[in-house]
Amino acid sequence: MNVGELLRISIRSLRSNMLRSFLTMLGIIIGVATVIAMISIGQGTSKQVTSQIQSLGSNLITVTAGSGSSTGTAAGGSQGGSTGTLNISDADPISKIDTVKYVAPVSQVSAQLLNGSNTASATIIGSTPGYADIKSWETDIGRFFTEDEVNDRAKVVVLGATTAETLFGEAGFDAVGSMIKINNIPFRVIGVLKAKGSSGTVDQDDTVIAPITTIQSRFQTGSSRSSVRQILVEAKSTDVINSTMALIQYTMRQSHKLGGADDDFRVQSQEDVMSSAESVTKTLTLFLGGVAAISLLVGGIGIMNIMLVSVTERTREIGIRKAIGAKEGTILSQFLFESVTLAILGGVIGVILGFGGSKFVGKLMDVTTAVSMNSVLLAVGFSACIGIVFGVFPARQAAKLDPIEALRYE
Repeated sequence: MNVGELLRISIRSLRSNMLRSFLTMLGIIIGVATVIAMISIGQGTSKQVTSQIQSLGSNLITVTAGSGSSTGTAAGGSQGGSTGTLNISDADPISKIDTVKYVAPVSQVSAQLLNGSNTASATIIGSTPGYADIKSWETDIGRFFTEDEVNDRAKVVVLGATTAETLFGEAGFDAVGSMIKINNIPFRVIGVLKAKGSSGTVDQDDTVIAPITTIQSRFQTGSSRSSVRQILVEAKSTDVINSTMALIQYTMRQSHKLGGADDDFRVQSQEDVMSSAESVTKTLTLFLGGVAAISLLVGGIGIMNIMLVSVTERTREIGIRKAIGAKEGTILSQFLFESVTLAILGGVIGVILGFGGSKFVGKLMDVTTAVSMNSVLLAVGFSACIGIVFGVFPARQAAKLDPIEALRYE
């Protein structure tokens, strides 16, 4: 009996009781659909996070305050340590490192923006001209502020495209020279940035950038007036990132006069952050995929139960087939083929539903999804294996039936 004939008999048998066949496949359908949806959402989220991290800048190294040793090559300190702070003065020695291209200390404050009757709540980023180079920001209208304006604590701002539209009520409006108020303090708009678009749920164009000295003197008080949130560093090339991190760690330890004490700062590269993010998303994807795989196993058990029922119902048919010369291998192949057909059909339907479900969830949650061919082949292949594994026992039961006893069966 060839494959074509086995397929024809299997489909005819399944069509004879379509409702039961569908209910049998339901476990496989749900399992495969869940596997496809979860893996596609996980992979899409991973790509989205990677894209967001890459958009932060190229060859980026971030120095932040905090206890513990630095990461990567620079991780030479011991675990533990006291919590420290970063000051704007920490950026100067880092800028003198030969492998460093740009340095930008960063402070952030939340504030209310006002232009006439138009208002906006925003996080104001205080930094230096190097921030624009590190973040690859270009102005669409006007210019970025200069070092002189940083030194003079000038009350000037550069607006993102979304923020400018919110405040001036018109996309592409030439806001250069206009006055806005930030927490009731007047600032002059000197530039509007080119639109970058959204990165996932984050609108990169909803931003306001001002000289860091202005932000510190106007909105920060007490000891926090000289502190910074982080120091962004761009290495001259990818090849020198690790050596630059080590030099930054050495320089920071000298600046903070730590001696034998633990680091009171952290040095992280873009690769470190991406690796951590990818590790989290992969772990989550594997966990969700494992939960979905349980549904496939439950579906396999369902197939085995129904095939055992089918063997019982068709005992006389098996007896007749064996009486006219059908061999055990033929009977086994027939029932095993039916089991595999059920599993593969369920797998195919599950792939379609999983693809559609992932797109629906992606739009509902504003999350990027990515359905890979590997996940499709894995899901369908696994469902076929389920059909074989859980179909072998019923098929052997059918093949081992005694033809005389089978013919007597009522």
